[in-house]
Amino acid sequence: MRLNLKATNMSLNEDIRSYLEKRLSNLGKLIDMDDPAVLIDVELGRSTKHHQSGDIFFAEINIHRGKETFRAVSNRPDLNSAIDDMHDEIAGELLSWKGRKKSFSRRGAQIAKAILKGSYDSLGYLGRPAKAGWRYVKKLVGRK
Repeated sequence: MRLNLKATNMSLNEDIRSYLEKRLSNLGKLIDMDDPAVLIDVELGRSTKHHQSGDIFFAEINIHRGKETFRAVSNRPDLNSAIDDMHDEIAGELLSWKGRKKSFSRRGAQIAKAILKGSYDSLGYLGRPAKAGWRYVKKLVGRK
């Protein structure tokens, strides 16, 4: 993992840096942090200098892993709450991606198993493909 940290319109002290690293370490359950192909870009900052109240601080994260990119942005009145909100948002994206990847692989394995067994009726709950595609699968295996 490579981490690029950028501060905009503010300076980063050691407390903020350690809090951010603690929050990012929790993402290790969802993405392999030891992989050198993982690039994490984090930008923390103050959106404007003339506001005294409202959503002043922002936290933005971009995670690049091969062809996949995940992004989350948060605007909050406090920097720590912006980091927390950003963490929750990116964790939701990564969890959704992980579940979708697992679902696709399981569905593909179920279809392959059904084709090898020769039982096409058990595929009904998986959602049949278009009629032409279904006929092609039956023709390919030799059933009419």
